Amino acid sequence: MKLNLKRPLAFFDIEATGTNIGSDRIVEIAVIKLNPDGSEETRSWRVNPEIPIPFEVSVIHGIYDEHIKDEKTFKELAAEIAEFIGDSDLAGFNSNKFDIPMLMEEFLRADVSFDLENRHLVDVQNIFHQMEQRTLKAAYRFYCEKDIINAHSAEADTRATMEVFLAQLQRYEDKEVEDKEGKLHKPIVNDIEALHHFTNLNKTVDFAGRMVYNNEGHELFNFGKHKGKKVVDVFEVEPSYYSWIMQGDFPLYTKRKVEQIYKRWAQERAPRPKPAPQAKPADQQQRPSAPQQQQSREQGGYQKKPFEQRQNRPYQQNNQQQYRKKDEPAKPVDDDMLKALSDKFKKG
Repeated sequence: MKLNLKRPLAFFDIEATGTNIGSDRIVEIAVIKLNPDGSEETRSWRVNPEIPIPFEVSVIHGIYDEHIKDEKTFKELAAEIAEFIGDSDLAGFNSNKFDIPMLMEEFLRADVSFDLENRHLVDVQNIFHQMEQRTLKAAYRFYCEKDIINAHSAEADTRATMEVFLAQLQRYEDKEVEDKEGKLHKPIVNDIEALHHFTNLNKTVDFAGRMVYNNEGHELFNFGKHKGKKVVDVFEVEPSYYSWIMQGDFPLYTKRKVEQIYKRWAQERAPRPKPAPQAKPADQQQRPSAPQQQQSREQGGYQKKPFEQRQNRPYQQNNQQQYRKKDEPAKPVDDDMLKALSDKFKKG
């Protein structure tokens, strides 16, 4: 069956030293890229993880320390792997929970840019679990009627995943399923974007599942004491929770998404800058203000005293007394007053 592709679709599978996204490392990665013209490209890399592979893990995927001790590190291979994948959409088996976050963690450690924002991600396991709920081995036998040869090698699992996916598209092309609201629809269609939405059930923010989106599109914590709470609401009441996450043992991609949310929250709550003061009219600019007039008098050596101090001057007290005497009623003229005036104007 030819896929309806608008751009390449890269199926990939990872074998690692363990399942801890933050601390384990890739030891093998295989990519099968299907192009819109129907052509196929395949690449695989063995990787030196720079840490020992636990024996119990080596028993599962068959890769031991001596097999990869002379291989290049992921940092040395990162640019080559990113270039081969290019702008492809990504598909894998349980890829949204393990392979994609593990791959992103390695790219971030290697400081190689690999953007997920504009890619469609199809998790074949989610199609399988929603439609049949089986493992990859059972899915391969169920859909393809074959057994996986050399199971748990990266390329064998990758090819099995791709063949299961193609068989799923044929098997469920016209099958209706009931959604949570009780409505029937046909989710399995030959369209990568539609399958992206169908297989990303939990609407995770960071792929490791530490944060998820609610129905309104808000980010919620999905672990710990704040599980189910909005991330921004937790920052409001406990800002130190951000520092605890950034310094804790969390995947780098989880920390990047937390940092993006924190910066957006801080920017939204920051006070807006005050508008610049408008220029005053020319006549107001030339007229000095009262404080400027007071400063000018002080700088010129003259300081006007308050009215209360001016009232206490001595000459003002005398004048007030004189004013009060003038205001008193006149005395009648008598003989003593006439005699005093006569003596005053007598010629000597």
